[in-house]
Amino acid sequence: MSAEIRKIAVFVEETHREMGREIAPPTRKATAVAVITNPFAGRYVEDLEPLMAIGEELGGMLGRRCVEALGITPAEAESYGKAAMVGEAGELEHAAAILHPRLGKPLRAAVEKGAALVPSSKKMGGPGQPLDVPLGHKDAAYVRSHFDGMEVCLNDAPRAGEIMVAVAVTDSGRPLPRVGGLTAEEAEGKDGLR
Repeated sequence: MSAEIRKIAVFVEETHREMGREIAPPTRKATAVAVITNPFAGRYVEDLEPLMAIGEELGGMLGRRCVEALGITPAEAESYGKAAMVGEAGELEHAAAILHPRLGKPLRAAVEKGAALVPSSKKMGGPGQPLDVPLGHKDAAYVRSHFDGMEVCLNDAPRAGEIMVAVAVTDSGRPLPRVGGLTAEEAEGKDGLR
């Protein structure tokens, strides 16, 4: 792997009760986070290809870690998302280079299919700052019950010369969804929308 990884963290969140109601089975979300050295920290570089290659490597690896943490098969994954936070010696475009050109394809392979766009967010920040990973249904963007997010935070990342990269995967939508729209069961996943 071309990324210089300082640490990896995996989080699983389960919701068992909401508004006094039991959630059965519990809704579950997993996020895998890699903290990497930013090879371009402190300087402007025109060609961001090395970061794009890192994104490709991380997409599959972090996606697989999420699926494994949930204890599901790739086909059982229902939604996904990605996010990155660049430390102060970097620039927002470094996060974009990791997230957009090539991270999606290996992430889709890790969750089987993935016809819909992968929701994403990027920001600059420092150690301990929260990073929100947006979530959407992996095959049909119009499934409202899966519009969600997961917050991750590491007390020591990202440092000035680092990038914190996160991928999130779920095996369900939000607990107690009731805002209508296309359901996960109705989704066909042919066009990424419905």
